Amino acid sequence: MNISHKDLSAKLSEHNIRPSFQRLKVLEYLMQNQCHPTAEQIFNELQSVIPTLSKTTIYNTLNKFADAGLVKVLNIEDNEARYDITTKTHGHFKCDECGTIYNFKVNIDTLDAKELSGFITTDRDVYFKGICQNCLLI
Repeated sequence: MNISHKDLSAKLSEHNIRPSFQRLKVLEYLMQNQCHPTAEQIFNELQSVIPTLSKTTIYNTLNKFADAGLVKVLNIEDNEARYDITTKTHGHFKCDECGTIYNFKVNIDTLDAKELSGFITTDRDVYFKGICQNCLLI
């Protein structure tokens, strides 16, 4: 997927984020690598392109993107935050063998949660874990 600098800048501007070189590169990476990367993975990939890049810049950029609703933060594992550029409602499946996270369609609104009647829900996520088809074939 080839995304123009103009399209990346427009996407940041739509979310009221000033388009700096680092932010454009992080957004470009997320859009081209929809693999639910960690901040560490993004840093390692972009450091060769931006030698002066710091992990702090990556974390600050990702936090800004999350606050603006441009990315969704996934906490499938307690010690691992991942970033998803797809913000429309969907579920996630993480393979216990290869660690790949897959998106799948799910209607979260139809999930029965009567026990939460009277609660205010601010976020809904559906996570499944197991072994993916690729690993089952090995």
